[in-house]
Amino acid sequence: MTQIDTQSRHQGRTGLMRHLPLIGILVVAVAGFLTLRDVLSFETLAENRDALLAFRNDNLIGLAAAFVGIYVLIVAFSLPGAAVASVTGGFLFGLWGGTVLNVMAATAGAVAIFFAARMGLGRSLSKKIEASEGTVKRLKDGLHENEISVLFLMRLVPAVPFFVANLVPALVGVRFRNFLLTTALGIVPGAFVFTSIGVGVGEVFDRGETPDLSLLYEPQVLLPLFGLAALAALPMILKALRGKKGL
Repeated sequence: MTQIDTQSRHQGRTGLMRHLPLIGILVVAVAGFLTLRDVLSFETLAENRDALLAFRNDNLIGLAAAFVGIYVLIVAFSLPGAAVASVTGGFLFGLWGGTVLNVMAATAGAVAIFFAARMGLGRSLSKKIEASEGTVKRLKDGLHENEISVLFLMRLVPAVPFFVANLVPALVGVRFRNFLLTTALGIVPGAFVFTSIGVGVGEVFDRGETPDLSLLYEPQVLLPLFGLAALAALPMILKALRGKKGL
């Protein structure tokens, strides 16, 4: 066996190892979708709410740590139940405490996906994008010039799935500090809404009903989100206008 063959095999094994975290996430995500849809649900929360409240009263810090850990796993592996977890945060820890814990956990889970994708597919794809020319190069340059605005838009526009907003930035090579900043701040409005629903979820259960998440699509919620999205897009619009005027 030549030295070149040995190096090629080593590089192949190294390349496969880099892809393992993202492959693991995808496998667990599919398995979770098939097996956990009925477990991580509002029905489960309703059935166990008395036990959860009792445990919270006896061990608030322990429950908070367990809640954050479970929420991080839900986000990191894209498991079903993120909305249920956010509502549960409000139910157990109140509006402000629940919002803080929800944002912390969701941000940590997003970071896990980011690094898993960046280690493998993101590394090779970023190199190809860096070496590209033409339209791809212009898109790449435009993204890097407006990273924060684009990332904020991905977080604020409700149509962008959370998993996509975590995965795509890693694949196109955005700066981690910008990803972390825009994630931690950009998910606050949505987290606040979900948590506020959770604050009153006990009364909803008492009526034998299920929490109504359609509130997220009410004008009083969507309009502020679109207003924030417009503010996030403003720097890009101003740059485009200045470029056209040659300023």
